[in-house]
Amino acid sequence: MSLPQTETVGLTAAAAVPRWRVAVFNRTFSATGGGAERYSIALVEELAARHEVHVFAQEIHHQWPGVTYHRVSAPLRKPRWVNQLWFAAATWWATRRGFDVVHSHENSWHGDVQTVHVMPVLYSLFRGRSGWRRLLRHIKVWTSPRLLTYLGLERARYAPQQGRQVVVTSDHIRAVMAESYPQCLPMLSVITPGIHLPASIPTATTRAAARTLLGLPQDSPCLLFVGNDYRKKGLPTLLQALARLAPEVVLAVVGNRAHIPEFEAEAGALGLQDRVFFLGSLQDVAPAYEAADCLVHPTLEDTFAMVVLEAMAHSLPVLVSGPRYCGIAGLLQSGINAILMDDPTDAAAMAQTLTQVLTDEGVRSALATNAREFATAYQWRELALQQEQLYHKVVLARRKRG
Repeated sequence: MSLPQTETVGLTAAAAVPRWRVAVFNRTFSATGGGAERYSIALVEELAARHEVHVFAQEIHHQWPGVTYHRVSAPLRKPRWVNQLWFAAATWWATRRGFDVVHSHENSWHGDVQTVHVMPVLYSLFRGRSGWRRLLRHIKVWTSPRLLTYLGLERARYAPQQGRQVVVTSDHIRAVMAESYPQCLPMLSVITPGIHLPASIPTATTRAAARTLLGLPQDSPCLLFVGNDYRKKGLPTLLQALARLAPEVVLAVVGNRAHIPEFEAEAGALGLQDRVFFLGSLQDVAPAYEAADCLVHPTLEDTFAMVVLEAMAHSLPVLVSGPRYCGIAGLLQSGINAILMDDPTDAAAMAQTLTQVLTDEGVRSALATNAREFATAYQWRELALQQEQLYHKVVLARRKRG
């Protein structure tokens, strides 16, 4: 894929321009990478109209006018912690001067703006553990170069620094960050993911076209699952729930192709081999939203869940895990603009709820209408302006430092 204005990391900075020069880095800069990647891409697209934006990544599958792409080398992809350390070092060297703002979506010690898309490693390792269980975790950390690297990068990432801004995607992850790294609380801001609102509401015609494009049956009620980590996002429970639904109901699965063989086997074991359609990663997920009757997102851990917001923007009824598991759920009203699951591992309760949604046109219509109304308040243009305000704080702090 040819990329516009592609450069090699390490080249001297271009001449200064009368707008901010912004460096952004993700290891993967592709719409198929996941929610974190789509978040980063959307902000870059919005901000590139007003600023000089440079993207640093190891994998780049994106084109946008005015964006300069820098491919970062990856001499050793595995183990992943070594690649993470390499990427942090390479991007530090490449952006140590010549930029007004350095914005990191990765676990690295540098970056004026740090956007947090996942639970802190510290929290995941030690939450709910005390006494000897906590001691065993400490021993595990001190004997693991991988964990020491991740924790070291994380501690440096959230260390107080003049002008540094830490962005989280939901109040849920804000509370987790405050518990894990209370020293960064004064730097914390919540900027949720957003959407580009589709120009029109899907119709029977667009739905039929989308199903033809994706190879889905035209007349079957269709559930949709979108996620790269099938297990963590709750696909096993959804398959169990599907087995309890009417035999004409089908499921479309969008996400990482690497997991398909394992879950094809799980679907086959439940007798669902003809009812589950694995579509792999889609560069454009919009046709999947247009084709479906309901998005099901029984995630076990999501700091926000962009797929839920995207589905709602397409007027799609949504069944999603509650606030304990999913960041966006804290913004939703169960039974009004979505249906929240207290226990996303309860296949029987999930099947019962899905039966009601699929068979009750009134419920489905109300959820669809209210979902789109909710989504209109979370559009990327407005959220990019919030991000721009943080950049302004960074630039002022840099000037004060001289």
